[in-house]
Amino acid sequence: MSPVSRPVSLPHPVLPAADWADRFTLGLPVDHLTAREAARLALEHPPRWVRRLMVLRNALVAPFGLKGAAGEVRTSDREIGGFPVVSVTDDRVVLGFDDRHLDFRIVIDVRSDRPCGQTLSIMTLVHRNNLLGRLYLAAVLPFHKLIVRTMLSGIGARVISSPP
Repeated sequence: MSPVSRPVSLPHPVLPAADWADRFTLGLPVDHLTAREAARLALEHPPRWVRRLMVLRNALVAPFGLKGAAGEVRTSDREIGGFPVVSVTDDRVVLGFDDRHLDFRIVIDVRSDRPCGQTLSIMTLVHRNNLLGRLYLAAVLPFHKLIVRTMLSGIGARVISSPP
């Protein structure tokens, strides 16, 4: 079970000004997962190396006045894993915020489109507002792709090992 990269068409209605996007999908042999549950599984349980990268990221961007990632993983009606909730339905959660350097959205979709299961998708949409946004995205891109793939695989492992 390995995440697969899928194309994204821009402009996208979730963030119409987005000028960069990626999406990874994973087929799951379950039929009970909601998008909110998938978001919580992905964002509340990051691997230790991801947490360490986020601490480093926060330290590096602070001098530039950019928003830091949440220091602790929080979940409520208004945020999941420290990311603000933009919108929620059973099959889609949109998280994200706007900052000086870029605006971003994380879109987590769960679709019952498989004969025996669901397809989980994590899409990232970014609108780079300036040169700093372009440089920032270029610097984090290799880590971003690895993190998203790791989190998708982690969700797959968790839902398979603990059915409802």
